[in-house]
Amino acid sequence: AGADGLIIPKRRSASLTSIVYKTSAGAASWLPVARVSNLASAIDTLKENGVWIYGTDAGGELYTDTDLTGSIALVIGSEGFGMGRLIKEKCDFLLKLPMFGKVTSLNASVAGGIFMYEAVRQRIKSAE
Repeated sequence: AGADGLIIPKRRSASLTSIVYKTSAGAASWLPVARVSNLASAIDTLKENGVWIYGTDAGGELYTDTDLTGSIALVIGSEGFGMGRLIKEKCDFLLKLPMFGKVTSLNASVAGGIFMYEAVRQRIKSAE
């Protein structure tokens, strides 16, 4: 949904296996993936290059009320735990999805898809 690349930590994240390629419906074949030893350092490099960092957190601003049309990186925390303190502090903005009922969070890939769709929707609208 408009992503230019994917950055994932080398530790405590899923490996890019044949199952990942299959379930990605081909996206893993054309989307550049960088596995980094230090995610905080990678975020610093993105910021130095003019990229705004948006993290996802239940205490953040509603994602539909946020301008996502610029050069952005989206940080999705781990399922069940979210982002660590240091990574959260490095984010320029925190976004949230409204949650109702007994479910308090979504699968990381589902949440990421919703945020990416909103960024694409806003970019299409601003180009009109």
